[in-house]
Amino acid sequence: MNKKRVLTMFSTTLMVLALSGIYPLQTAAAPIRPFEGRPPVAPVRPFTTDYFGIKVVDPYRYMENLKDPQVQAWFRGQNAYTREVLDSIPGRKALLARIRALDESASARVMDVRRLPGGIYFYQKRTASENNFRLYVRDGLNGPEKLVLDPDKYPAAKGSHNSISYYSPSWNGQWVAVGVSAGGSENAVIHIINVATGKDSPETIDRARFGSVNWRPDNHSFFYNRLQKLKPGQSANTAEEKSIDYLHVVGANPDKDVAVMGFGVNQSIPVAPTDLPFVVTAPGSDYAIAFLAHGVLNEVTMYDAPLDSVGKPGTRWQKICDVADDVTGADVHGGDLYLLTHQDAPRFRVVRTSLAHPDFARAVTLVPEGGAVINNIAAAADALYIEETDGVLGLIERLPYSGGPAENLTLPFEGTAQVASSDQRVAGVLLAMASWARAPRIYSYDPGTGKIVNTGLQPLGPNDNPTDIVSEEVKVKSWDGVMVPLSIVYKRGLKMDGNNPTLMRGYGSYGITFNPSFNPMLLAFLEKGGVYAVAHVRGGGEYGEEWHRWGMKLTKPNTWRDFIACAEYLIDHKFTSPARMAGMGTSAGGITIGRAITERPDLFAAAIDQVGVSDALREEFSPNGPPNIPEFGSVKTLWGFEDLYAMDAYVHVRKGVRYPAVLLTTGFNDPRVSPWEAGKMTARLQADSASGRPVLLRVDYEAGHGFGSTKTQVEDTLADEMSFLFWQFRMPGFQPMQKK
Repeated sequence: MNKKRVLTMFSTTLMVLALSGIYPLQTAAAPIRPFEGRPPVAPVRPFTTDYFGIKVVDPYRYMENLKDPQVQAWFRGQNAYTREVLDSIPGRKALLARIRALDESASARVMDVRRLPGGIYFYQKRTASENNFRLYVRDGLNGPEKLVLDPDKYPAAKGSHNSISYYSPSWNGQWVAVGVSAGGSENAVIHIINVATGKDSPETIDRARFGSVNWRPDNHSFFYNRLQKLKPGQSANTAEEKSIDYLHVVGANPDKDVAVMGFGVNQSIPVAPTDLPFVVTAPGSDYAIAFLAHGVLNEVTMYDAPLDSVGKPGTRWQKICDVADDVTGADVHGGDLYLLTHQDAPRFRVVRTSLAHPDFARAVTLVPEGGAVINNIAAAADALYIEETDGVLGLIERLPYSGGPAENLTLPFEGTAQVASSDQRVAGVLLAMASWARAPRIYSYDPGTGKIVNTGLQPLGPNDNPTDIVSEEVKVKSWDGVMVPLSIVYKRGLKMDGNNPTLMRGYGSYGITFNPSFNPMLLAFLEKGGVYAVAHVRGGGEYGEEWHRWGMKLTKPNTWRDFIACAEYLIDHKFTSPARMAGMGTSAGGITIGRAITERPDLFAAAIDQVGVSDALREEFSPNGPPNIPEFGSVKTLWGFEDLYAMDAYVHVRKGVRYPAVLLTTGFNDPRVSPWEAGKMTARLQADSASGRPVLLRVDYEAGHGFGSTKTQVEDTLADEMSFLFWQFRMPGFQPMQKK
């Protein structure tokens, strides 16, 4: 397809319509006013930027300085007002109690399982009575469980908490390196623990947000990624640039670790400031593989070198592939390298080459492109296991190293199926499975018997397999005729009378597939006649790389217009009506929900913008902005500006438009989407919306992007969001008393 564009000030009629604020608007219902209080008003201080002759006025640019005492006071005032409003909703307290009961109905929640030879299992677990996940180990599925690490044993600021961001056991399970972060910040510090004694090695390694700890066969040293140490006066926006992968020996001073890959390390290997280097190892392989991740770009550059030479002078790295080869994943077995690529295969194919003499151009195709999308590959002792999705349903294919034909595993049920753990020394794999009506559980596949058996590592509670919940998978015709998958979940026997409270989520970025999943806490919504839907919009990975590229940069408007089409489907088919329709987007999904409500505010009674990207034009000037340029573009080019302007919800807010009620959330420690994006969007909606519906900003000062939040934080957030929706849907029991 020829992507040449015609040079115009604004390249499409749709953009002109967006700028004009010309939308079909519905007469809004009378606003709900529960009390007399008002949120603090943000002063307007216009700041004009000239983008290629186009002037964009930003009334709240000053909010980007989160250290400004006035900005901080405004955020705290907004959060205090939001708490006053949400806490005044009569049904919230009972709803929170129900959410908590559902969350604690299973004795524990288990995640992030690793299996080593000899039946050694590492995993994170949080019991029903605990607030945070801890790291455990056991010898055999029926062996006694041993606590390896409670992250809260390390000091934390008053009122804050620590959480495990990642962990990596040595090949023999003697040591485990754990990244521990405070307050949901993801700013991990690596602690190295002797599993047998439970004691820490004396050194810690900070600036290890991305970690990627990969042990060497001596079980006493590992490679890891470390961010640069900022100099006095250096902008925090450069914190993620120029990171380096190092070699660390347990017990040594990390500040003297040897740099092995990264910016300025190897003169023969070009590394951009925003590239992230990772050196990866695998049991049974004599080679180390170096990945260069180019920001959020899925396609990587790869090199390999003899493992015992890495960290010594003169390491000879051989190039395996570059970005143009469209490789997004890899694994090794012995001397063979398996690569996942979408080159000439939008739904991906699997190829094999040699580690000793890698040659991508002559790599042998083992699994050609098919109808399903190949998402990932994992090497075990007996075979290569291949994760696939057919639409949104997961498949697992097994390809024996012996050269026999590939076979599809017969899975216990339809839903999400992913390889949870694989090891080149252990036959078979562990599988993580879930569906829209089954909570996650962990299975083991034994190639000797051909059976898939529930490991029992995840205890099931009484609400983890509800029999009265049904799901539908439908296709919706979008604005341009493309059929978009839509998943719909609700209680059996629901009346299709257009009166059901409905929440639809959408994401649509990075080629990520929104897989079927179920959280028992969602029953609190479904029990009240709620409909939960997921719009699998373009920009995601449901149909491979083409689906991703049809929703990025120039084609990004497809993302929110697919979302709008799915909302119209739910209304047209009497699942709901605009008076009880809500949309939700998280993170990059903030683009989806933000532009949906600014383009079609008439479709929604309410919206939840959860740690969302709201101001795409300014995103690249935040700490996590530069790595995201490959996905969204840059304002430094005319085309990049046009694309980002189109997807920026903040600049499309127009005075006098009747916008739905909006709840925006942010964590003040968020390293991915800066809190000022939610702040600016809140201020503009509060100033310009003519509907009279509330616009609330919820700020969690002990959270980040959501990773590492405690059980209580998750439950409280969900109770706030659900009660906010029920209030705006005018549901009985959730309407605050009117003040006289």
